[in-house]
Amino acid sequence: MSPVSTRKWQNWAGNQQATPHRVATPRTTDEVAAAVRTAAADGLTVRMTGTGHSFTGAAVAEGVLLKPGGLTAVRSVDTATGLVTVEAGLPLHVLNRTLEEHGLALANMGDIQEQTVAGALQTATHGTGRDAAGLASQVAALELVLADGSTVTCSPDERPELFDAARAGLGALGIVTAITWRTVPAFLLRAQEEAMAWDQVLSRVDELDAANEHFEFYWFPHTERCLTKRNNRVEGPARPVSRFKGWLDDEFLSNSVFGAINQVTHRLPGTVPFINGVSAKALSDRTYSDTSYKVFTSPRTVRFKEQEYAIPREQLVPALRDLRKLYDKKRWRISFPIEVRLLPEEDAWLSMAYGRRTAFIAIHVFHRDPHEEYFQGVEELMNAIGGRPHWGKMHTRDAAYLETVYPRFGEFRALRDELDPDRRFANPYTEQVFGA
Repeated sequence: MSPVSTRKWQNWAGNQQATPHRVATPRTTDEVAAAVRTAAADGLTVRMTGTGHSFTGAAVAEGVLLKPGGLTAVRSVDTATGLVTVEAGLPLHVLNRTLEEHGLALANMGDIQEQTVAGALQTATHGTGRDAAGLASQVAALELVLADGSTVTCSPDERPELFDAARAGLGALGIVTAITWRTVPAFLLRAQEEAMAWDQVLSRVDELDAANEHFEFYWFPHTERCLTKRNNRVEGPARPVSRFKGWLDDEFLSNSVFGAINQVTHRLPGTVPFINGVSAKALSDRTYSDTSYKVFTSPRTVRFKEQEYAIPREQLVPALRDLRKLYDKKRWRISFPIEVRLLPEEDAWLSMAYGRRTAFIAIHVFHRDPHEEYFQGVEELMNAIGGRPHWGKMHTRDAAYLETVYPRFGEFRALRDELDPDRRFANPYTEQVFGA
């Protein structure tokens, strides 16, 4: 096992830090198991981090921090069945390129691909889709190291309860060391991005959801403008955005200029409504087609803090109207657009879409801006309609609340008691959401 010289850790947004007792980079599943047994002998907790893209304390390690950089192998690719087994620390962008080389793809994914596969899975990363669900629904099997140092495999046929619990388990049941993905043949997506008025989007959201394989939209606060995104499969040939246009829209305008804008609004919050109005009017429609993961994902270089709630699909339009009223009532000045995505129901116990068609509402602030009042106000609104907080996004909910919105929450906690009675995999965040 490779030692690591520095012990200080922080996440991408900079709002979570830790200085664990020790840090190591295991290179095999056996080394992970040995690290767990050694931690137990020393009376220490142990966690494996990812790339730090969670805004919660999910990856915080107070005892032993295991870094995933030594577990990045592609163990097997079966193009006939679409089953692909990779190790936990493989970044999603490497997985995507590997799948592309073999004529395969993930059926759906979120909008960034910098996370490790295990980190993205364990926090129930989802994307948007009418028929295709999130990452937890695309897993065929998991390999985990349990608290006693043993290694197990679980799937729908082998230890199915552990499989359903651990697919979105926050590392609380065991350390995921490998994932077998159920992939699909590679495909192209045609992306249609179109500006629409707020009232038009809300009146057509059911139609747009039903008519498109992947639909989402962004509302620019303090304006009447939304950016809608519709992604659907096409036969080809691919017609990608030109290199210059891609740089202009995705790198320069969406990151460099947007970053500069947030530096201004951070110093001068009163300029937010005017600047948002200019930004919304500057939106340009575009249509292009490309390899699926290149359409699903976008670069994100402007650092922010985020809260996201999953609510029953039928509550989406009333919740958005109530949210907009809050902006007027609270006189908030928010420069980041609000993101809305949709998902079919999932069966992983702690998927935010478990057992119901789901809408996701994500809110953001610049990483240097205060978030407390804004996030609290939105959270109260979401909690009143049975909202489930995203496991990797900022929230204040605890086990007492979460057991009221997750039907299998009690079973998850019972399985945790059975597999990790000494709380070898605990940290302050797991104690918050699952109890001590």
